[in-house]
Amino acid sequence: MTIIPVSEIPTVSLLYRLKKLTPATFDSPAVAPKPSQSFNDRIGLIRGDITKLKVDAIVNAANNSLLGGGGVDGAIHRAAGSKLLKECRKLDGCDTGSAKITGAYELPCKNVIHAVGPVYNSEFKGESEEDLAGCYTTSLELAVKNNCKSIAFSALSTGVYGYPSHDAAPVAIKAVKEFLEGEDGDKLEK
Repeated sequence: MTIIPVSEIPTVSLLYRLKKLTPATFDSPAVAPKPSQSFNDRIGLIRGDITKLKVDAIVNAANNSLLGGGGVDGAIHRAAGSKLLKECRKLDGCDTGSAKITGAYELPCKNVIHAVGPVYNSEFKGESEEDLAGCYTTSLELAVKNNCKSIAFSALSTGVYGYPSHDAAPVAIKAVKEFLEGEDGDKLEK
């Protein structure tokens, strides 16, 4: 797979125009977020290998040790090379619901943000939502703090951590929307 520059990641607006994306339906109009053309022009969606994206930061679905693992985490560590593991060893792990940033080494991006999502537990749904939202918010804060203009997320916690995608997506959307509406939201371009 070839490297994909940020300019080639299709925006939500473009995907709507091409009819490759349809507006979400909600059980209750009160739950539905208010559409934003500005956000739809800045937020993109792509299915593929996150290690091939040439953006300022990619967000790794990391474990608490930050020392690599399976899935997205393992793929990012393999693609970045051994220097990523060496830097991660110095970070002393990371709490669930938070994130830490490193260099990207052999990846086409500039930084890797390692976000530790929750292992989903339906008995503690509120805590899982809070931790997942924390991953997105902390990742966005780290991106801005480190002068990143573009960031790409994998679907945090939805793999081996078992967070149902249909439950995780609204949490992620809400956290990103709240960040973009905040004082630092305009510092991210995509």
